[in-house]
Amino acid sequence: MVDYHAANNQSSAAGVYMEQENDWDRDLLLDPAWEKQQRKTFTAWCNSHLRKAGTQIENIEEDFRDGLKLMLLLEVISGERLPKPERGKMRVHKINNVNKALDFIASKGVKLVSIGAEEIVDGNAKMTLGMIWTIILRFAIQDISVEETSAKEGLLLWCQRKTAPYKNVNVQNFHISWKDGLAFNALIHRHRPDLIDYDSLRKDDPVTNLNNAFEVAEKHLDIPKMLDAEDIVNTARPDEKAIMTYVSSFYHAFSGAQKAETAANRICKVLAVNQENELMMEDYEKLASELLEWIRRTIPWLENRTQEKTVNDMQAKQEDFRDYRCVHKPPKVQEKCQLEISFNTLQTKLRLSNRPAFMPSEGRMVSDINGAWHTLEGAEKGYEEWILSEIRRLERLEHLAEKFHQKAAIHESWTDGKEAMLTQKDYETSTLSEVKALLRKHEAFESDLAAHQDRVEQIAAIAQELNELDYYDSATVNARCQKICDQWDVLGALTQSRKESLERTEKQLESIDELYLEYAKRAAPFNNWMEGAMEDLQDMFIVHNIEEIQGLITAHEQFKSTLPEANKEREAIQAIQAEVQKIAQSNGIKLSGANPYTTITPESIDSKWEKAMAMVPLRDTALQDELNKQNNNDTLRAKFATQANAVGAYIQAKMEEIGRISIEMNGTLEDQLTNLKEYQKTIMSYMPEINKLEGSHQLIQEALIFDNQYTSYTMEHLRVGWEQLLTTIARTINEVENQILTRDAKGISQEQLYEYRASFNHFDKTLQGGERRAKRDHSGALMAEEFKACLISLGYDVENDKQGDTEFARIMGIVDPNGSGAVTFQAFIDFMSRETTDTDTADQVIASFKILAADKNYITAEELRRELPPDQAEYCIARMAPYTGPDGVPGALDYMSFSTALYGESDL
Repeated sequence: MVDYHAANNQSSAAGVYMEQENDWDRDLLLDPAWEKQQRKTFTAWCNSHLRKAGTQIENIEEDFRDGLKLMLLLEVISGERLPKPERGKMRVHKINNVNKALDFIASKGVKLVSIGAEEIVDGNAKMTLGMIWTIILRFAIQDISVEETSAKEGLLLWCQRKTAPYKNVNVQNFHISWKDGLAFNALIHRHRPDLIDYDSLRKDDPVTNLNNAFEVAEKHLDIPKMLDAEDIVNTARPDEKAIMTYVSSFYHAFSGAQKAETAANRICKVLAVNQENELMMEDYEKLASELLEWIRRTIPWLENRTQEKTVNDMQAKQEDFRDYRCVHKPPKVQEKCQLEISFNTLQTKLRLSNRPAFMPSEGRMVSDINGAWHTLEGAEKGYEEWILSEIRRLERLEHLAEKFHQKAAIHESWTDGKEAMLTQKDYETSTLSEVKALLRKHEAFESDLAAHQDRVEQIAAIAQELNELDYYDSATVNARCQKICDQWDVLGALTQSRKESLERTEKQLESIDELYLEYAKRAAPFNNWMEGAMEDLQDMFIVHNIEEIQGLITAHEQFKSTLPEANKEREAIQAIQAEVQKIAQSNGIKLSGANPYTTITPESIDSKWEKAMAMVPLRDTALQDELNKQNNNDTLRAKFATQANAVGAYIQAKMEEIGRISIEMNGTLEDQLTNLKEYQKTIMSYMPEINKLEGSHQLIQEALIFDNQYTSYTMEHLRVGWEQLLTTIARTINEVENQILTRDAKGISQEQLYEYRASFNHFDKTLQGGERRAKRDHSGALMAEEFKACLISLGYDVENDKQGDTEFARIMGIVDPNGSGAVTFQAFIDFMSRETTDTDTADQVIASFKILAADKNYITAEELRRELPPDQAEYCIARMAPYTGPDGVPGALDYMSFSTALYGESDL
């Protein structure tokens, strides 16, 4: 570390020495050693520049006599064109050329004392060396300045500071302080420690030290050897001008390296930012592609409407869907939220580094992902509704199919043998009374047939409904229904035919038994009533709430209330049959067997009555069981409603609370971030209540409960609300993190952020109704007029005039590029930070590359690899376009277009 206090003391000592300098000069005028040192040093210095023009000098006083190489030297070191030299060999031509050179030196503010063109042309060594020293002072030393010192003092101070840490080195002047060679080695070691083993040098071996420094400088630093070690060691006081000339070459060599290092550091910084941003872009593209691919694979599964045959099969699908909602989807919700956070963070970093905004690949914008997500949720809703609808449909189908086959079996049992009965010719051999009896019997059959017409129509209606509901075994149902209908048509035709036959013979038959007839007429409808009652008592039922089952119980109770009357009717019918037996016995009539008018026997009536009475308590039990089931379902509804109402109120309250917090946050940004994360943990601690609600909802679905009068909340609404709550707090946290990033990157103070937030919140309001008063709406964004008022309060000239409107339109184009009409707080902060801070620009990066390229308009791969770290050098080489300018060389690269592309001003 340089001791600057010591350096100042050294500078003071140097001042004391300067007072003795004239005495040294007077002594040296008598010693030709100074001339020899100057001649060698100045010749080497001139050649170090003339070689750039492809020439050199051998004898300094002879080779400058014609003025040609002198003019060429001045053009090389100044970078300017001198007047055209005269090519003649005469003395006047040479004098004119030397005068042109001297005039040019004088034009640079240099006073030439006692130096004329004639002396130079005549080869006056002293005057020639004095002129060269004047040129060296003007073009190599004059521009050196350290802490506002003169050129000589500045160069001395630079040497003192660079060599201060080294032992045995004390630079006080430009002559005897350099005799031991340690100062030259210290300068080289300070800047290139890899070239000098300083600890191995000895103060008592100056020749070795000097030769080591001169050889290393010439070989590795491109500084020509301007002095001889023996000349310096063997001279009492080495020539000051020669030492200054040689040391100035070290100064220029090392200051150029420092500029290159600074330029390289700037480029490395810019490239590091660009590489980090590209990595974040690649991560976003990858995550977005994977999420969109998952959505693309999932939506067809949710849109699949392949119907199943049974309720169990559909419930299996419901279980798969529940597993998807609870297991597979939640991680994707987190990925979507993280994707939005990464996108916002990337855009903030790009704005802070003055880079163009990131535009994802087509179809991978955040809006595209949100659109795909919205489509996914729509497919979820449709799929869940379809599953529930299908379960209802299949449950209905199974009930209808069982009812169909039950009614069909009863009907087929009734029709069994009816065709044979209707086609028999028994009336052809019967007596008149028997025919009349057959006719009455047939009339009773027609009454029975008419009574069965409703049952056939019910069977057909059920079959039709099964077809409309797409019952999987519709073919079997249709075949059985068609068979019943065809048989029914045949029975109708046979009934009509038999009736006509009996009526043709009725005129010949008069005998009739009124009691049998009355029995038959009353027994048939009673029998049909009993069959209907038995069918109703065995009928399957399906209900969804307490009101429906209570309705069935009420209907059943009404049916039971009619049983006493029905029993009286049964006893009356049985009394008719008893009266027939009584008359037969009292009149000695031998009955031929069954009632000729009906097949319904008293035994069958009693048998059916007993069966019906046995079914009544079974029906009571079934209805009571169903009532208990519905009561349990009602309990489940109430439990779910209680939990759902609490969860819904909690979500609503927290959403409103987050809205207030995001507007009214106090404390430092770090405090706000800590509080928000603690608040997020508090919300996440409520997750067990959500899981408990999911469990209650699962019980509801397993019980096939499709409605709930105790709450307006559905599980779908609560799931969406919970996801929105988690997303909102995550976005709020991300906003504060981006504010911290903006503050740190732009150097904005906490007080400035408070001022910006206070101004933004103050104007975040809207007029309510027709009243002339403002009320805060906490919308989180400023409309155009509100934003203009906010800018005016901060001192911006955007009043309602032409100039103000133009400035306001420019600002709105920055903060609201999409033209939505609203300005978010993040856009407001970005604008204010951009207005108050400075950032790297493309011009600065171009200037840095120009330094590395040694002022050329192009740069080579070799120069990039020498000045930059390997990975960043290769990064530039791979992306730089070939240089096409007329001054280019093979392999030249265009660093200007590359730099502008880094900042979005051209294509990379």
